Amino acid sequence: MTKSVGFLALLLLLVSPQHVFSQQEYVGLFDLYNGFTWFDSPSAKLQERGYHLQAGINARTWLALGFDYAVVQGTLTLAPNLLKPALQNQITGQLAALEAAGLIPAGYQVAVPTASTTQTFAAGPQYEYRRFRKVTLFLRPSIGAIYESATPHPTDALSTAIVQQLVPSGKKTDWEPFYGFGGGAELNFLRYASIRVQADFVHNDLFNDILKSSRNTVRLSIGPAFHFGRNIVR
Repeated sequence: MTKSVGFLALLLLLVSPQHVFSQQEYVGLFDLYNGFTWFDSPSAKLQERGYHLQAGINARTWLALGFDYAVVQGTLTLAPNLLKPALQNQITGQLAALEAAGLIPAGYQVAVPTASTTQTFAAGPQYEYRRFRKVTLFLRPSIGAIYESATPHPTDALSTAIVQQLVPSGKKTDWEPFYGFGGGAELNFLRYASIRVQADFVHNDLFNDILKSSRNTVRLSIGPAFHFGRNIVR
């Protein structure tokens, strides 16, 4: 993702200045974007990769209204230090009793690989700056809903027993609202197409019944955008 942003910056430097600093002559009524996206949630030690789709309508040259969808997958390691204090104490007490009875080795650590699939849904305004012919800048609020499915894959009998206490069905899902902000830039290399690079920072409270803290997530995306429909500049 860093290389992609650097590549975009290099292309901007190569564009002729008289083309950059001039008004955009075509702004299509409709926009459609799809590309690669990467989610990073440091508090959960979770990174996910996947697909990003956006569709919008340009109500004004400076204002778009649209829908945003992303689906990503990744793997985290579920450990007691991610859980609420009461659950941490419960697991610590169980491990201490088993260790004292000689049923598990000293220093046994619970670490359960967990597959995660996350989907985000958002809709709302995007504010756009089009005074550069070859570059469109934009900012937006990030408000929507997030759905996550987590499936633990315990590797031994003890971690299997602990997972059954936390997730009796073998899979845990949750819906939560999120809020934040985002923005980015488009390199307008063709009249009807561009390369879009964007980032969003959002906050949510997924799995707040077992996890000790809320989650901040950064989303980075890059891909082609297509512009079509009547020209709203005229």
